[in-house]
Amino acid sequence: MWLLGPQSVALYLHFLNVAGGGGGAVNFTDNPFTLDKLRNTLIRLEDTIIFALIERAQFAANKTIYTPGGVELINTTGGRSFLEYFLWETEKVHAKVRRYTSPDEYAFTSPLPEPVLPPLEYPKFLYPNDINVNDSIMDMYISSIVPAICQDTDDKQYGSSATRDMECLQALSRRIHYGKFIAESKFRADPETYARLARENDRDGIIELLTNREVEKKLLARLRHKALVYGQTMDQEHEGTSAHLRIPVDTVLELYERWVIPLTKLVEVDYLIIRGLAYKSGPTHLAD
Repeated sequence: MWLLGPQSVALYLHFLNVAGGGGGAVNFTDNPFTLDKLRNTLIRLEDTIIFALIERAQFAANKTIYTPGGVELINTTGGRSFLEYFLWETEKVHAKVRRYTSPDEYAFTSPLPEPVLPPLEYPKFLYPNDINVNDSIMDMYISSIVPAICQDTDDKQYGSSATRDMECLQALSRRIHYGKFIAESKFRADPETYARLARENDRDGIIELLTNREVEKKLLARLRHKALVYGQTMDQEHEGTSAHLRIPVDTVLELYERWVIPLTKLVEVDYLIIRGLAYKSGPTHLAD
């Protein structure tokens, strides 16, 4: 979204048009951010994440790139690991071209420079918040995902590994933080109940109200099929089976069951607590 030209941005803004971009009241029944449209975005992100994992799996774990001081960095300071340094330098460039002004993009590093491009006017949909779970995503990725998909060796391909790490991390971050859009859409469907649960700080109640177990069941079944198909090398005689996959199917499922879904719900609940506490009763009121 952050690299789109004026025409594409115009289409995006048209899609977002009713989210109250002009300020004032919002009609909860007139919302293009339907759960079906949001879930279609999440389905596309499944593809992005699986392919990013496949690309990372072609390199060794290269654990040294995750350890501060593990790779000698010439003329640098700060005690960062090679991956952290790589991310920071990349995100500084991206920040200058306003990547992190987009409501669905979250940086892993700081400080970052201000954009050199004029700001884009994104219509308001999300309530203002500073929820960012990238630290948890980074910890999960390094400690659980890389060891599961990569051989426990060092092939010296540090730059290539860090490039693929960055792609995986950014895709996971976007997928998990997209829970804010899901949460806002669900809030608008039942603001009074969510606001009550937020005032009571009933996190379990919010999770129960949020959770659609049938959707989660379909998600995991779809992921299994995608991981099986995308992970194959198509010239193998075992096409259509789990033999010789580039990434284990169970690893993809565990990634979602153990990390992606719970972290997304954490984001959603934290967001809904903030959203509900700020809500002022009324069928069309969007708290400012």
